[in-house]
Amino acid sequence: MPAQNFNKAHLREFRAARWVRALVALLVLGTLSWGGWEFQRRLDGQWTGPGDWWGIRATKSNYSEEALKWAEAFDLPYPYLMALIQLETGGRKPAGKRFESHVFDQLQAVRDGSRLSYENVTAAHLADASDEALRNLATSWGPFQLMGYKCILLEVQIRDIRGNEAIRFGVDWINQTYGSYLKREAFQDAFHLHNTGKPFPKNGKSQTYHPDYVARGLHLMNQYSSESLSDQ
Repeated sequence: MPAQNFNKAHLREFRAARWVRALVALLVLGTLSWGGWEFQRRLDGQWTGPGDWWGIRATKSNYSEEALKWAEAFDLPYPYLMALIQLETGGRKPAGKRFESHVFDQLQAVRDGSRLSYENVTAAHLADASDEALRNLATSWGPFQLMGYKCILLEVQIRDIRGNEAIRFGVDWINQTYGSYLKREAFQDAFHLHNTGKPFPKNGKSQTYHPDYVARGLHLMNQYSSESLSDQ
């Protein structure tokens, strides 16, 4: 083959190989981008579509035994508790935590005397609390992501609602605060109460941080109810 033809053929092969490498690189980048988005979506507990399958299995693997035990002990619906755990944690264990700066500000105001109370928390509860202690009280913990100050109602320590007995104390708190809604199957109100402290608004407009929180909870309840029936 003449040198000129050889060079042209070599150049065509080089260009073709370069396009192939570029396409492969784009596919890899696209896959990584999708994977990162999917991971973040699941990390945030936003299990939608096919992600429900993974979320349900993670939640069941990590929490079903304890959730069933305490659902029966407090006579509360197991599917609700499992759906709530998935909404709040995506099924992760350990569940993680979230600091709420606006709650910290309110608790600080109670401690310093510029506010009388915050829910059931009074200045007497916070008399010797440092700012670091208030940060822990203003952070959500455990599979139900209970705010630290909820331990005051339960008369336990923060370590109890984030430790090995977090399910027990979480279900106890749910039972004390809005268990009556669950026992009359007012599940829409129950999900909204857990997230906002208020029943679902009569105007139909959810006030939850994620607008679809209640709808997702109801959907997941149906999933867990179906799974429970299929296990029998």
